[in-house]
Amino acid sequence: MLAPLTRVLILALLGLSALLGFFFWRRQNVQAARGGRISPPKLAWLFYAIFLWFLLCPLVALDSAVHPDLRLVLGSFGAFMWLRGMAELYMLYVSYNWKPPYGIGHDVLCIVLVLGGLSWYQLHRDGPPSPLDVWALSLIALVLVSLIVEVMYATLFFQAVEGHTTGDDGIWFADEEQARFRRINRITLACNIPLYAGLGGLLAVALGFAV
Repeated sequence: MLAPLTRVLILALLGLSALLGFFFWRRQNVQAARGGRISPPKLAWLFYAIFLWFLLCPLVALDSAVHPDLRLVLGSFGAFMWLRGMAELYMLYVSYNWKPPYGIGHDVLCIVLVLGGLSWYQLHRDGPPSPLDVWALSLIALVLVSLIVEVMYATLFFQAVEGHTTGDDGIWFADEEQARFRRINRITLACNIPLYAGLGGLLAVALGFAV
């Protein structure tokens, strides 16, 4: 299974994500920061995606126990996400020109990247997958599902705000009060349940709490 250091870091990053989630919620909903208030389902989704895409995937990619081709898939995806994150933060907080279609296009490219990496692994593997390979493949499958879900969310949000995400008063988050976001929040809550269950199951196996 994963190296002991990887497992310790997973727990540490889980704690860090929860702490950052609290401070982000306070910043947006109490201090009324730029971008607007964020609903509980959307906050849960945001930090699910950050933990999975930006933290867990790169961390697993650094573990030498994982198959090299699967490490390449996870590492390439993680690096591509970090590039997107830096560009998106600049557009949100500096140039004020962020639009959901940018993220949608990046998500589609990520799906192509991951599927291409999986095809390479399938063509070059020299035997049945090990239990750790199966776990890593399950993680990658969860990444693909989450990217598809993200495309759906971004499309619905862009339609709801009628493209109003740029400028000093751009809206970046769905709150729980406005009627235009109620459907999005219901869908997000419904999707959060299986997504968190899937991630929780993978982490339970990785940390030795389940087989």
